[in-house]
Amino acid sequence: MSRNHGQSVPISFSQNFLTSQKTIERLLKLTNICNNDLVVEIGAGKGHITKVLLHKSSQVIAFEIDAKLYASLRNKFADHQNLKLINRDFLRTNLPQTEYKVFSNIPFAITTDIIRKLTQDNNPPCETWLVLEKGAAKRLSGKPGDTLQSLLLKPFFDSNIIYHFRREDFHPAPRVDVVLLHISKKAVPDILPAEKKAYCDFITQGFKYGLSGKKSLLTKRQISTALRLAKLNPLSPGGEVMYVQWLCLFRCWLKYGLR
Repeated sequence: MSRNHGQSVPISFSQNFLTSQKTIERLLKLTNICNNDLVVEIGAGKGHITKVLLHKSSQVIAFEIDAKLYASLRNKFADHQNLKLINRDFLRTNLPQTEYKVFSNIPFAITTDIIRKLTQDNNPPCETWLVLEKGAAKRLSGKPGDTLQSLLLKPFFDSNIIYHFRREDFHPAPRVDVVLLHISKKAVPDILPAEKKAYCDFITQGFKYGLSGKKSLLTKRQISTALRLAKLNPLSPGGEVMYVQWLCLFRCWLKYGLR
């Protein structure tokens, strides 16, 4: 699968293939994918992951935008009735309306677009495992410190890096470190769905301008009082704000500061 801001790019520049069945099976053992699951694969490529997923799950929906790779996949898996191959841009296709999981070695060039589509859909996957660049995974999971991306995800999803690859695991070998990121939808989100837009606005402005100063959405007194009443530590002098503090201050803003 290849895409970069709406334009096709050569596969070799957009995706690094995992070809070792042993490695892929090792990765699948780190998941809870079982024979009752519907699994979506984004960028099936040459079908190495697809082959293992077909044996581990009930049904696989595999997207591959490259016409030659898609034709090869059709021939390779012609006898597999539990595979639905789609030769379209994943970013422009509707996601399943039933419960499903995602396991994919995604094209690194469109990581942000894929994450946005999966996490902002009305029916996001209950579990997602993505092979992606280590830097992107750290930003999404908020390691070592929260980013705007991680803060926008955290009310609804937990995310953790669960595997570190060697570069020689891929063909061609990537120029960056690669990991397996697990994103799990929270059974009960930390905020109500109706509060999502307000939360995004609060976090975006607070992260951009800080929680003190002329553009702060809360007064210093409101901030210190809200954290104290919630039995949380005051804001650190260094400016780092923990997710639980952001959540507390958002709730305070909803109650007292929203205009």
